Amino acid sequence: MLNKYARAFFTRVLTPFAAFLLRMGVSPDAVTLIGTAGSVAGALVFFPRGEFFWGTITITLFIFSDLVDGNMARQAGSSSRWGAFLDSTLDRVADSAIFGGLAMWYAGKGDNELLCAIAILCLASGQVVSYTKARAESLGLPCKVNGLVERAERLVVSLTAAGVTGLHKFGVPYVEWLLPTALWLVGVGSLITMMQRIVTVRREARELEAAA
Repeated sequence: MLNKYARAFFTRVLTPFAAFLLRMGVSPDAVTLIGTAGSVAGALVFFPRGEFFWGTITITLFIFSDLVDGNMARQAGSSSRWGAFLDSTLDRVADSAIFGGLAMWYAGKGDNELLCAIAILCLASGQVVSYTKARAESLGLPCKVNGLVERAERLVVSLTAAGVTGLHKFGVPYVEWLLPTALWLVGVGSLITMMQRIVTVRREARELEAAA
């Protein structure tokens, strides 16, 4: 749902900015690399110190590059397999940094081994969710399933909860529970999504073999 509607909205909003970057001679690949570097820095600098608000703001600013680079490539007519590969690969790097930064907080000053484990679960299950679709498609299977928690949902839920939780340092009460709750939801939801994709690919593989 988020991929379908939110992406379409922000694509329209960011189209003029993408056109401006092209006129300045900036390449889509450069935007992809800068966006990933900014997201990784925001996650690994702020989250392990418990600075969830500023970390979320930094990551959010850079994460929009995921929409800008593709928009630029379409406008320039330079969409390519390499660009798609680079974008998908660096998305995984950014995601790992976000949940890795949260795990570092709970392993250190956050002092909660269970939530550290849940953050690691979010990291690992998110990577496997992405891998299942990529591997299925490489085998000629479409993996046609709308998973419960895909990348957009993982990021929106986790970053929104982290940002609001960070307001606790500004005196906002009763928000500390949001991030732990979000991590549990994302972790469990990602496991469900992984199983949805596995079951779907199993069915598609059997149908293809029966047809052959």
